Amino acid sequence: MAPPRVLVVDDEEDFLETLVNRLKRRGLPTQGALSGSRALEMLEAEGFDVVVLDVRMPGMDGLDVLKEIKDRWPFVEVILLTGHGSVESGIQGMRLGAFDYVMKPADLEDLMEKIQQAHERRSLRED
Repeated sequence: MAPPRVLVVDDEEDFLETLVNRLKRRGLPTQGALSGSRALEMLEAEGFDVVVLDVRMPGMDGLDVLKEIKDRWPFVEVILLTGHGSVESGIQGMRLGAFDYVMKPADLEDLMEKIQQAHERRSLRED
């Protein structure tokens, strides 16, 4: 099975760049988007298997982006990134169809495992 194509969405540029580079070094084809609207453009143009999505962003927040993704690309799996004060947002995201959520700062090994699990679920749903 080919590695999942991953899109990371976060408005914190340093965090985004670091996470994208760390996922690439572990063999995952990964790109980053600094906003929800840019993420939707990239999904439309390029398609991705798994989206790692920050909940708190200016403009279109993560839950709004999640709703749009699930409406337009229901097989794309979404893992939410939540801060310590926004666990409730993570739970709300699960109700909206997110695969899972992780706390920021994300433990890379935990995130890698969740990305692989999300990719497996996507593959099973498409068959």
